[in-house]
Amino acid sequence: MDVVIIILSAILLLIGIAGSLLPVLPGLPLSYLGILLLHFATDYDFSITFLVVWAVLILLLQLLDYYVPIWGTRRYGGSKKGVWGSTVGLLVGFFMGPWGIILGPFIGAFIGERLSHKDIQRSLQAAVGSFVGIFFGAVLKLIAGGFLLYFFIARLIAN
Repeated sequence: MDVVIIILSAILLLIGIAGSLLPVLPGLPLSYLGILLLHFATDYDFSITFLVVWAVLILLLQLLDYYVPIWGTRRYGGSKKGVWGSTVGLLVGFFMGPWGIILGPFIGAFIGERLSHKDIQRSLQAAVGSFVGIFFGAVLKLIAGGFLLYFFIARLIAN
């Protein structure tokens, strides 16, 4: 039975890592679920401190994943309309699959900046900021997912 649980945990971890790049999947929560499954359903235990720290980190990273594109838009000179456009683009893009999640905030920020009567150059700059924010968020999620996979493998080897 442990072998089945280990395989299910590994699958959740790998799907979670894929979810770091595919916005349709809740990447880090799936990876964490794989760790919890291994912890509670087998003799491969993690410390309570480990589980709590990673739960908090994943919650923070999930929140950052929604905030970082907005931050990027602001950082690259976007106005409130650009930030709103980025947010609306993210929400609309969410229903259009992976390309919608990537392009939605970019297009939304661009449109928002154009509505602010900014020139095309400044509008594109804010839109690029939105894209940089999305890219940065994906990298953070990949790193966290990689660490969870590492701890999973290390726990299996240690026992």
